[in-house]
Amino acid sequence: MTNENIILGPAIMFVPCNRPERFEKGIQRADMIILDLEDGAGAEHDEKAREEARQNLIHSNLDPSHVIVRINGPEAPGYLEDLEAYKKSGYGPLIVPMLRDGIPPEVEGFPIIALIETPQALVHVNEIAAHPDVIGLYWGAEDLTMELGGTHSRYQEDETNRPTHLYRDTIQIARTMVHVAAAAHGKFTIDASFADFSDPEGQYREAVDAARIGFAATATIHPAQTEPVRRAYLPDEETLTWARRVVKESYNHPGPFKLDGQMCDAPLIKQAFRIARRAGDSV
Repeated sequence: MTNENIILGPAIMFVPCNRPERFEKGIQRADMIILDLEDGAGAEHDEKAREEARQNLIHSNLDPSHVIVRINGPEAPGYLEDLEAYKKSGYGPLIVPMLRDGIPPEVEGFPIIALIETPQALVHVNEIAAHPDVIGLYWGAEDLTMELGGTHSRYQEDETNRPTHLYRDTIQIARTMVHVAAAAHGKFTIDASFADFSDPEGQYREAVDAARIGFAATATIHPAQTEPVRRAYLPDEETLTWARRVVKESYNHPGPFKLDGQMCDAPLIKQAFRIARRAGDSV
């Protein structure tokens, strides 16, 4: 998938820009970090605090290959100032949140990860994914729920005959729409964060689903979520053994071939290569 090599691993962790002491620790714990000037900075109503967070971003001096930056959205106070700080920081991928009907002209020309978390952005997701500066899509369940007028993105324990703590149908449809639109235009997708970082098994189950349907990574909000996410994206031994055998045998055939009675055609061969790469194989 185009731009897939930008994502170094499946566990991408938010680190607020007002906590510079966490920057290096974040890189040590996660595969990549998102230096956050939006929600994670916790400075929505304090311009002095926002400016300090921007200065932390500018002077952070981290390995750029491990860093993504999230600024405030186009409708938020400090949006243009955040964008200027991002430009001075020298980092690459830029998450632009709270999009509506397209990519704002101010961010064009930069490698954009479009955050789909409003009804308008969901309606225009195909156009957003097609934008030449967009390298990937990331979706947000909680802001979308709020914008829809809802209160819970997931089914709760008091709702009988429902799979507790799984996404509601509307939110699951939105997740699917974002993923399909990204794939249609050769872009990667990042799955939304799992809010309960005290539930590693819940995080693992959701990340397994993300990995098996083709998300490139899962956003996390706490170091405790890194291990479950990485474990979820790794193939099990039986699957990995199968994939490695298919990859090895594919070099002996210009097209489809049989392996243990199974016909391995182009889609299966591509899946095998993807599984092997997730295990760190150079194929």
